[in-house]
Amino acid sequence: MKGRRVAVTGIGVVSPIGDTYAETLASLRAGRHGIAVMPEWNAIPHLATRLGAPASGRPIAHISKKLSRTMGRVSQLATVATAEAIADAGLAADEITSGAVGLAYGSTHGSSSASEEWIRKLVTQGFLGLASTTYLKFMSHTAAANLALYFGLRGRVTTTCAACVSASQAIGAAYEAIKLGVSDVMIAGGAEELHFSHAGVFDIMYATSRAYNDAPHLAPRPFDARRDGLVVGEGAGTFVVEEWERAKAKGRRIYAEIIGYGTNCDGTHATNPSSEGMSQAMRLALADANLAASDVHYVNAHATGTVIGDAAESHATALLFGDRVPVSSLKGHLGHTLGACGAIEAALSIAMMRDGFIAPTRNLEAPDPKCAPLDYVRELRERSLAVVMSNKFAFGGLNTSLLFRRV
Repeated sequence: MKGRRVAVTGIGVVSPIGDTYAETLASLRAGRHGIAVMPEWNAIPHLATRLGAPASGRPIAHISKKLSRTMGRVSQLATVATAEAIADAGLAADEITSGAVGLAYGSTHGSSSASEEWIRKLVTQGFLGLASTTYLKFMSHTAAANLALYFGLRGRVTTTCAACVSASQAIGAAYEAIKLGVSDVMIAGGAEELHFSHAGVFDIMYATSRAYNDAPHLAPRPFDARRDGLVVGEGAGTFVVEEWERAKAKGRRIYAEIIGYGTNCDGTHATNPSSEGMSQAMRLALADANLAASDVHYVNAHATGTVIGDAAESHATALLFGDRVPVSSLKGHLGHTLGACGAIEAALSIAMMRDGFIAPTRNLEAPDPKCAPLDYVRELRERSLAVVMSNKFAFGGLNTSLLFRRV
């Protein structure tokens, strides 16, 4: 469907490998990782994994106590990334509060630490002494609601709480709103905070990395024959996206153009992914952009390091691209930041396109023979990229694919 062009004019990131977009990119290029042993998880009975990917939290200290009364950590991380993106784009305060700027934002959960605190108090002492603001910290749309309040947004607010595709669906929703003329400017992205319950959810499904508890630098291992599961992480990523001509008229720096978006559902199984469903999401993005698979120069894979998920995704990618296009996953550097990964990893894909390089899949030593024979990037490559694809997949069979073009 033809429509208005969509520009990315601002990006903000806080991640396990950097407190800003620039820091995260520098760490990625240097091959640094954010995987760590979580000794506090030793107190959690029957939790097998001990690995996580925490963000530093240093930027959160600058949010005043008064303004963060309704914020759990997930909203605080979202606020840090969004403040960076807004400043990066040069959006003025009166522009943000005019009603012309919309928001699309998501997370897998609200603040799980706030939810844990509330439930523990409820069980031990009933409702006596429970803070009236606690629910606002762990409600599912807490990140979007708190961002709107913090920045004074009066435009449309869309929440995309859809597990690992939360951020990519938010960017897709923002892209479509601008393309179809519903909005001229949208703030979009996703956030997640690290909590033992997130690790536990995957742990009981045997989907977390356990073999490398004493060697965190060796996990996770996307596509590798010795992979044994994912490592949960945290962070936030925010985009400012604008109608192309408006961005040019205002003299904005344009990072990239969003040219395609596809999203669908497998409709088959809650946790077992479908290669055909994943592949169809990519086809939808290509059709939206009016591109052929041969026009794509790099695929940023979701690939979290799980045995089943990586194999299914590799075959889905091979259905469209064969072994022609370079493919890598960033989970070895970042861990799986869940509701934030769609924005953080898309932001890094845009940076790679801008700067002319491809980051490798960290810890990919020997590709699993059960994965499709793709062009796996195992060492940093200098490469000119004009179009990149960013893919994300979630429980429930939810699939997304975004396409970006270099300016």
